[in-house]
Amino acid sequence: MLLPTALLALGASLVSAVPVLEAKDNYFINPKTGNRFQIVGVAYQPGGSAGYDPSRGVDPLSDADVCLRDAAILQVLGVNAIRVYNLNPDLNHDQCASIFNAAGMYMLLDVNSPLVGESLTSFNPWESYYASYLNRTFAVVEAFKNYPNTLAFFSGNEVINNEETGATVPPYSRAVTRDVKNYVKNHCDRPIPVGYSAADVRDVLFDTFNYFQCLEDGKTDDLSHGDIFALNSYSWCGDSSFTKSGYDQLVAGFKGSSVPIFYSEYGCNTPSPRIFTEVGTIYGPEMTDVFSGGIVYEYTQEPNNFGLANISADGSITLLPDWYALKDQFSKLDFTKIQGAKPPSAPAPKAPTCESKLISTKGFNSNFTLPVLPPDAPEIIQKGVSPKPVGKLVSISSWDVKHPVRNPDGSVISGLAVKPLGEDEINAPGTNTVALNSPTPTSGNGTTSATPKNAAGKSATAGISFVLGAIAAVAVAL
Repeated sequence: MLLPTALLALGASLVSAVPVLEAKDNYFINPKTGNRFQIVGVAYQPGGSAGYDPSRGVDPLSDADVCLRDAAILQVLGVNAIRVYNLNPDLNHDQCASIFNAAGMYMLLDVNSPLVGESLTSFNPWESYYASYLNRTFAVVEAFKNYPNTLAFFSGNEVINNEETGATVPPYSRAVTRDVKNYVKNHCDRPIPVGYSAADVRDVLFDTFNYFQCLEDGKTDDLSHGDIFALNSYSWCGDSSFTKSGYDQLVAGFKGSSVPIFYSEYGCNTPSPRIFTEVGTIYGPEMTDVFSGGIVYEYTQEPNNFGLANISADGSITLLPDWYALKDQFSKLDFTKIQGAKPPSAPAPKAPTCESKLISTKGFNSNFTLPVLPPDAPEIIQKGVSPKPVGKLVSISSWDVKHPVRNPDGSVISGLAVKPLGEDEINAPGTNTVALNSPTPTSGNGTTSATPKNAAGKSATAGISFVLGAIAAVAVAL
């Protein structure tokens, strides 16, 4: 018997869930398949810092129509994850989280924001480490913990960016990791990974890494130990190579990591336009034994000129040449093979014990004694934030994109919509196909059009620090 139209429409709108992933040893693992997971991501902060404005009640995941537009564009691009820097835990994110979930994309979320009192500062970090700050970071966890596509939380972003900050910040930044992990342990139904997003400043990068991955006295239950470690790296510029870019040094430096390593930002914008030749290497045999993919910086065009797409004031959006260049590089890879790889059978590397000999840079903090919790913070960790924001997957009435999306030549892309995936499906290049008018190919060796983003030039969008079920057949009882 044919199902009633209204019931069919309801069934079509239900949101299937991506598989919940685990950070196991030094890899992300899909527990349902046993396969490793490689992050194929894009930094997502439309509007830059202005896209997060508590006074107007907006953040990047608060407008369902905007999320639907962007999820469709990113789904066609082939990504499986977004990084979102600045979020307001007091807003409802159910629709946007459900849209990105249905599109097969995970969310990596910073718990900090650029506003005063909402991040750990690089200067005199002890002055910004207090209970109300921690309460806000815990509220972000509460707001997003129930979404199956919440992959990880960043407890900080580039707070340690030179030798000077390396002298004072590490104990406080690791303490925030400890505190967020404690909150996750007490209030989340699953162990959502928590870690740090580092600046690729080679003078302090590996000391930062050792500081976050070590275990106090070798204890396996040390909650201040990061579950993941990521870096914002802009060393591959133009038509570079594994060795010329210094990627070989990163692989050598992180080899033997006890936690998953990945790029939380990459994509040097000089020379311009970008050609993204690093993609083949990041997901190739030279790197995948150590790295678990990366996140391209960034989705929307801002003054720093890293955009894949340009948003107009009316909400319409134009894809830029860099979007097509990145899509072309993704299309060259065999993601069935990449995402189907099993972790090695050899025993996983063990985290080193926290001790001063791990630190090689003179002046970098080698004291692993962390600050005690501020007054009132222990009670918040025990009882939870109040009021508690609650997130859940919800049904979506339509997957069609409402805002005009244009090719570089100005023509509107017709029929653009999110393709909702089935239960346990993850997006990949070729999942969603739509007719596009590619721009005229370029050599990628053009003149410099923007200042390159590097670890010393943090972007404006980054933080100062850092109905569930399958689309199933609906049974109707007669």
